[in-house]
Amino acid sequence: MSAPARLRAAPPTPRGWPVLRLGFRPFYLGAAAFGMLAVPLWLAVRQGVLGLPLAPAPLLWHAHEMVFGFAAAAIAGVMLTASAKAWSRHGAPRGAALGVLALLWLAARIAGVSAPYPLYAALDALLLPLVAALLFEGLLRERHRPSLPLGLIVALLALANLAFHLAVLGAIGLPPLQALHAGLALVVMLECLVAGRSIPGFTASAVPGLRLAAPRRHEAATLAASALALALWVLGAPGPAMAAACALAAALHLLRLRSWQPWHALGRPMLWVLHLAYAWLPVGFVLLGLASLGLADASAGVHALGVGATGGLIIGMMTRTARSHTGRPARASAAETAAYALAAAAAVLRVALPLLAPSGQPLALALAGAAWSAAFAIVLGVLAPWLLRARRDGRDG
Repeated sequence: MSAPARLRAAPPTPRGWPVLRLGFRPFYLGAAAFGMLAVPLWLAVRQGVLGLPLAPAPLLWHAHEMVFGFAAAAIAGVMLTASAKAWSRHGAPRGAALGVLALLWLAARIAGVSAPYPLYAALDALLLPLVAALLFEGLLRERHRPSLPLGLIVALLALANLAFHLAVLGAIGLPPLQALHAGLALVVMLECLVAGRSIPGFTASAVPGLRLAAPRRHEAATLAASALALALWVLGAPGPAMAAACALAAALHLLRLRSWQPWHALGRPMLWVLHLAYAWLPVGFVLLGLASLGLADASAGVHALGVGATGGLIIGMMTRTARSHTGRPARASAAETAAYALAAAAAVLRVALPLLAPSGQPLALALAGAAWSAAFAIVLGVLAPWLLRARRDGRDG
């Protein structure tokens, strides 16, 4: 069937459990639930309140699960849904196939705190390659070449995850933390790509008459500088080179954000949560650059990118796209706005408080963890009824 014929065809009749109709449904549920539970669980282990049979050091488990558990679930939900909606509806997993993918993700999370490490590693290393393969299959069939970099990043993310597990098992001579840094760097690059496509479009659609179009050269320069700075960070480059690359990336991201006219997001929670989360990218690059010169704790830059940028973009994109794909208006409720504010507070507490008062780090971790967990508890409470039921308009999806 030709592309025009497919567009004219009637939409598919809804069938099967609503939660298994599109990838965002089970994976958004998993990301929200895991986001709510993972940080308190980590803090309980860190404080010695809870003992778990973790094969890697608890810090490595925490970092791995936030990148390859929490963030990977959100990425899988977004990518599998986008491939169904825009690129290749016929090839999108749904029903039993989607259920197997979701159960595989869940089994890995459970195995991470209960099973022998080889079993955990084997389960955890399977999901991302499958998601990447599904993405490539759909993109290539639909000849959607502009989105091929998204599939490539997911494939590289799968390799970084595999490298982490092999490093922990002693099969390769790579520091496990370096593999985790590579994973976070790839997530950040994915955010740079997706945010560049989404945030200006969402902003323009919310403000009548507003037109936002960043020059292609500036977009390419921003992505290239970000990739360079992140690669130097992962590879442990010398301080001056790393600091210069990070400064350039931060400046370009600030100019990019300014071109999106973020002042139009004021009073629009579904917009300001995305603009604010994106603003953490230049902050993260600056802090990584300062850390390379010994002027800041490296953890501050990592959490600016991981909590501020990644957490904020995930919570904003999850609620917005869940509304869109379940037939609801793109207008945040009071509960969602509270979740956005809590996620933003968690980032400030986790990054700024330890920098300003290093002795107050335990308090900062506790407060940030509580805010983060509360934010995703609210999101789970809001999204679960939507994701477990059919669309309000009776359409498929």
